[in-house]
Amino acid sequence: MSDKCHLCLLGLIFLSSLLTGTSGVDESHVFISSGENVHLPCNNDPHDCKSTTWIYNRFRNSAAVELIHLGITKKDTESHERLSLGSDCSLNIKNVTKEDYGLYNCQQYVNDKQQGDDARVYLHVLHFSPSSSQTEISPGSSVTLSCQLYSYAGVSCDDWIRSQRIELFWVNQAGVKLMISVSRYQILAPGRCIITLTTTLLNEDDNREWRCNVTHRDQLKSSTKYSPTIKSSAQDKTTAAVIPVCTTNSQDPSTPNTHVTKVIMIIVEFAAFTAPTVILLQIVCARRAGRKTLQHQEEI
Repeated sequence: MSDKCHLCLLGLIFLSSLLTGTSGVDESHVFISSGENVHLPCNNDPHDCKSTTWIYNRFRNSAAVELIHLGITKKDTESHERLSLGSDCSLNIKNVTKEDYGLYNCQQYVNDKQQGDDARVYLHVLHFSPSSSQTEISPGSSVTLSCQLYSYAGVSCDDWIRSQRIELFWVNQAGVKLMISVSRYQILAPGRCIITLTTTLLNEDDNREWRCNVTHRDQLKSSTKYSPTIKSSAQDKTTAAVIPVCTTNSQDPSTPNTHVTKVIMIIVEFAAFTAPTVILLQIVCARRAGRKTLQHQEEI
């Protein structure tokens, strides 16, 4: 029993040293949303960026990838066009993708010998994906928004959450945290590093914002937002209308029906004032018809 406890204690010590950093090792955590630019600090006091080397690991047992070698960007990496060194030897990454998450190490070499310890930077990438890419959505449509945090795969998501006090959650436009299955929202967390929000959009949701926030030790580190454009449910509709048009025919005044108003049915597109127009035209037609009949009787 004591042997098992001893092994557990050693495991906890190892995990603690991995997550919180060992003595003499500089370590930092950077959170960024995919699509943004990020700045990874090199805090081991480089005196010359020509001595700076940056290496990268996504998994604990994966081979390290050299991104920057003695101040020069390596051209054989997929991300080399998005990488650059800052004036303080920091690593700048443009248009971050979810595949950029992982552990970055800044090293200093003088005469092929490393000077000091690595400066470790854990890059955590917050990635957001709506269920629909539509820019305009009809009211009544259901959308599912997914928010996931990608972190160094050498440590499990649950361990990151616990050890670094990382929290992932949704807030409304007022910044109020949305609780699980409250009101018309359904929030699911299938894993501690992923959280989804499902809701049915209403007319009043037009341009409303929902945000997925990530906090590190109770401090907001990154945020993504979703703001839909709702199609108006009161679209202008075209309707076929029957409008009487008054005409007179003076070719044969002796014919009793010559001056009788003829009604021609014309189909037109109308919006809001069709009915009043029809009534007005009917009145005008009736009056003109009466005057024409009276004039014809007087001539006789």
